[in-house]
Amino acid sequence: MYTELRETATELAAVLWKEHTVYRERGGGVVIRGEHVGRWISLAPTGGKDQARLRAGRLLDGGTTAPARSEIVVDLSVGTSELAAVCRRLLADVAAADAAPPRARSERPGRAARNERPAKPARPRKSRHTGFGSWVVLICVAGIVGLWAYTQFGRYGY
Repeated sequence: MYTELRETATELAAVLWKEHTVYRERGGGVVIRGEHVGRWISLAPTGGKDQARLRAGRLLDGGTTAPARSEIVVDLSVGTSELAAVCRRLLADVAAADAAPPRARSERPGRAARNERPAKPARPRKSRHTGFGSWVVLICVAGIVGLWAYTQFGRYGY
């Protein structure tokens, strides 16, 4: 199955992008990377005869891959042009998901809109000096060290 996926991916990559890299992924599938467009496509076996799971996603800074944004099961017996059309549709979905503005907190599904008050401005810190509680701790530690030193060396007059 891997050789069939590899051949299909190589043909598909040549149709989709002029600049591409085809390599094997850990799960036995094949990945096509289009560095110049910042996208990737993966073909993975599904267990069915002549079927593959086709996933598409984007490339992050540094060359790592983001999780798949779109996924579909395709029949590999169709021609390369039909597979390329499916891939272009998945890549368009990925591009649309990247271009969509992030939703506001009140627009998220499953959350009721709240009566949100504007955030209070942060109090400016007066200084970065040691606070009262820290001084109390330091005095206690110094007292304990002094008491220990007195018990060790105070009796003998050293």
